Formats: sequence, C-alpha cells, structure tokens
Amino acid sequence: MQDIANQVVDIINGLIWGKILIWLLVSCGVYFTLRLGFIQFCHFGHMFTVLKGSRQTDESGISSFQALCTSLAARVGTGNVAGVAVAITLGGPGAIFWMWAIALVGAATGFVEATLAQLFKIRDQKGQFRGGPAYYMEKGLNARWMGILFSVFLIITFGFAFNSVQANTITNAMQGAFGLDPWISGVILVVLTALIIFGGLRSIARFSELAVPFMAVAYLLMAIVIIVMNFGQLLDVLVLIVKNAFGIQETVAGGFGAAILNGFKRGLFSNEAGMGSAPNAAASATPYPPHPASQGYVQMAGVFIDTILICTASAAIILLAGAQEGEGILLVQNALVSQVGGWGRYFLAVIILFFAFTSIVANYFYAENCLVFLEQNHPMGLTIFRVAVLAMVIFGSVASLQFVWNLADVSMGLMAITNLIAISLLSGSAIKLAKDYNAQRKAGKLPTFDVTKYPEIQAKLEAGIWDKK
Repeated sequence: MQDIANQVVDIINGLIWGKILIWLLVSCGVYFTLRLGFIQFCHFGHMFTVLKGSRQTDESGISSFQALCTSLAARVGTGNVAGVAVAITLGGPGAIFWMWAIALVGAATGFVEATLAQLFKIRDQKGQFRGGPAYYMEKGLNARWMGILFSVFLIITFGFAFNSVQANTITNAMQGAFGLDPWISGVILVVLTALIIFGGLRSIARFSELAVPFMAVAYLLMAIVIIVMNFGQLLDVLVLIVKNAFGIQETVAGGFGAAILNGFKRGLFSNEAGMGSAPNAAASATPYPPHPASQGYVQMAGVFIDTILICTASAAIILLAGAQEGEGILLVQNALVSQVGGWGRYFLAVIILFFAFTSIVANYFYAENCLVFLEQNHPMGLTIFRVAVLAMVIFGSVASLQFVWNLADVSMGLMAITNLIAISLLSGSAIKLAKDYNAQRKAGKLPTFDVTKYPEIQAKLEAGIWDKK
C-alpha cells in the first residue's frame, strides 16, 4: 500500500515540478524582470545600501534586518549544502551556472511578493504586523478562499513536513560526526525549539538575527580558505561550469538538459523566490525607508545571499576538491575532509546543525502566521499547534522520512502555484510602488509611501497601517 502511495506522490511531483512549476517560476521571473526594468541588475547596489537603516524598528514590527535574517533562516538550510551536491551529481557542474541564472531572474519575483506582503499587512491582536500571501490574496484579490488554500498548503509543508526533515538531517549529522543517539539529539532539539517558539515572533527574530550571520559567515570563510588553497584551479573550475552549462563538455547523462533542469530545481528550492514563504517574514517588518518597496529590495538581497554566495560556497568546496565518493551531504563532507582534514567533518556537522535548526524556527513562524490568518490564534489553539510541531520534530529525529519529504514537495508545489497566480494578478500594484519609490530616490528624497496617491489601493488596505501619523 505504501509503495502505491509513493508511486502516486512521485507521479504528482513529476507533473508539478517537471511540467508546471519550474516553467511558471521562470516565466514569472522573466516577466517581472522586464516590467521592473531589470531592477535586480540596475539597482544591485541599493539592495545592500538599503540595509544601512535596517536595524530600525518600532513596537508594531521587527526590523528589516531581523525580517531578512528570519527569511534567510528558512532559506539557508540543508538545500544550500546537500542540495548543491545533488544538483552537481545529477546535472553536472553546469547546474551551478543555471542556479545562478534562476536566482538572478527570481530576485525580481522576490521583490514583487515582499512588496505586496508589506503593502497588504495587518496588525494582529497584540498590535504586531502580520502579512504574507494569504493576506494579499484576501485583501488584494478579495479571495479569502485562495488565502485559506495557500495557508493549508504552507502549514502542512513548513509547519510539519519540512521541520521533520530538518530534524532528521540534524540527528543524522550528529550521529555521523559524534556518535550521538538520535533520541538524545531529538530531545535536545525539541527543548531548544520550544524555548524559542514559545517566546513568540520577537524571540524568533532575535534568535535569527544572531544565528544567521554567524553560520553564514563561518561557512563562507571556510569556502574562501578552500578557494585560496586551490587558487590555481579556480579558472579551470569556472570554465568547466560554463562549458557544461551549455553542453560543450558533458559530464553526466543528459548533458545540457540535465544541467538546466537540476540547476533550476535546486536553485528555486534553495532561494524560495516565488514560493510564498519569505513574504511572511517580510510583512512583519517596520520598513526603512518607510515604503513597502524597501522591503522588496531587502528580500532581493536575501535571494542573492542565499544562492550567489552560500550555494556557490558549497559548489566551490565540492568542485575544487575533485572527484569524491558519496551523495548529498556525504559528498560535501568528503570534499571538505580531503581539503582540511578530519576536523572538517565536525565543522560541517555543526554548520548543518545551525542551518537546519534555524530553518525549523523560521518554518514554524511561517506556519504560525498562516494559522493566525485562519483565525486559530487563540492561546489554546497556538499552544496545541506548537506542541504538534514539536511532536513532528521528535518524530523526524528518529523516523525515515522519504514519503513525508515527497508529500511536502507536492504541498510546496501547490503552495507556490497558488502564490504565483496571486502575485501575477497583483503585480500592477507592486510595479506602481517600485516606480514611486525610485522616483523619490531620484529626486533626492527619503522614499515615503503616501497611500492617498493611490485611492484604488487604499480602499483595499487595513486602516491605520499606511495612513500618515
């Protein structure tokens, strides 16, 4: 019976990811790039200069920097390490080129969804900002049913399935490096997770603000060390990536097609642009400059950091090490050990611990945000939900999760399709806001959103969010 269920799920996954979602994500990314005037290239520097004021906040929201770190906490997970290894194994070195390409195109999609999330955000019962795809579906499209559908997909995917998978990755890494029993790792993981998620949104944001920069910088420094050690081979590796990307030098079966397909799949899975997950964090911020589009720029930076920096670091570790045994995380581990010695195995285990644990915390926040949208946010309901999430973490620590992972792919695919339809229909508003923001920048002003200039948008917004104080 389970074999039949696995086959059905695999067929659905093949249809969603192989026939619909990848090309929908690519076409949306290209469309938004054109409509926004190649914003991710023309305003590349501004993605980072806007972070100068990103530590500012107020009593209603977290800072833009905390929102960026929370979204990065979910983005930067095992996909940035094991996922890159899978892309290279199945698609060859050229898959890395197409990961870069889809990240650069997808950054425009990330801008649109984050800007819309900021625009249509609300205040919850505690006075804190909430928002995301479910909210802009309800308010922007007057389609609460669509928001409910999206929320259910996200809660299944991020609240339960992905957290089980991340917990499984952590316990396997701890067992492989330190011989720690999965039950022990699982219990410790549950206790640490409970301490953070029961602290609420601000607790999650503070944790992400501290943990994400630390783990990302540590991993990038390791990659830089390996690049310096193998500097003479760097040009050869870059040439190999480009040649393989265009089928000039095939290294795997499928050649050119395999490189594109696996690069797109792993890149999209890693940077999440268009998936509808990161906007949940983006909406919770008090943006600076005080304009919805500023958070769009911040989240574009997140796509760049995730794929162009961290995924490239994994690719450098693997490709500069030469041929190694193993698949997924084992391939990266063996590559690291061949370069720096046995201690690299323990370093990677600790990095995976941070990557996967921060993903669990951020994934929980996304799911809670959608639970609030479904109006199941009374104290007892949230407590039951948190306990259920912790139960899935302990389950994931000791269980085999292939079926859960496959089912999560289906749910995530449906979630992304729902979100892409919504942001395509609402893209006109995001484009108006981008033009308004940059017109003010060009005039030497601090971009500030004046909602009265857009009465057709103002009528859809929650009162008091963007009204002048």
